[in-house]
Amino acid sequence: MPSSPLPRLTLALALLLVLAVRPADAQDTPGAFDYYVLALSWQPSWCALEGDDRDAPACARGTGHGWLLHGLWPQYHRGWPAYCDSARRPPSRAMTRAMADIMGSAGLAWHQWKKHGTCSGLPPAEYFALSRRAYRAVTRPEVLRKLDRPVRLPAQVIEAAFLKANPDLARDAVTITCRGGRIHEARICLSRGLSPVPCGRDVVTDCRLEGALLAPLR
Repeated sequence: MPSSPLPRLTLALALLLVLAVRPADAQDTPGAFDYYVLALSWQPSWCALEGDDRDAPACARGTGHGWLLHGLWPQYHRGWPAYCDSARRPPSRAMTRAMADIMGSAGLAWHQWKKHGTCSGLPPAEYFALSRRAYRAVTRPEVLRKLDRPVRLPAQVIEAAFLKANPDLARDAVTITCRGGRIHEARICLSRGLSPVPCGRDVVTDCRLEGALLAPLR
């Protein structure tokens, strides 16, 4: 009896998957990317999901944090580099502490350098300076800071608020994400010169929740 073609087909599919999936330890090339994603986290959501359990100082009552900088991420048109093998000297503690005002903590600044900054091709001081420029270049909707109680709303409302506050942004340059039923992040796609650009396919998909929770500032 002739052998079934199924095992051969299964083997072929397995080989294709091995070739298609990038190895976890593959090294990306610093500076070789297509655009940036500026990730802004709604701090009350992060605190409810993670920060409170860590007793994070940035989650203390009265801090008044809204959209904080999660990071500036080098991005391919499809996929992204991470943990690049950079020859740059790591940032000093003074550098990471200096980012706490817009990132919430020096620890996050260090992690973002290690995971994303190493792929920028920039030295730490320039990467953090560019991150701050990008953060300041995007107007965070002031109306969201005026909430006095938790509300549930469609994620599209947050996107519309960003578009209204930033007339130069196109709809395909802004993505709103959700996590744990909450508004989580606003992600804005920017060129190397920090001009708005369309997001890639793996970034552009918005949260589709109609009743995402948005908590007020603390």
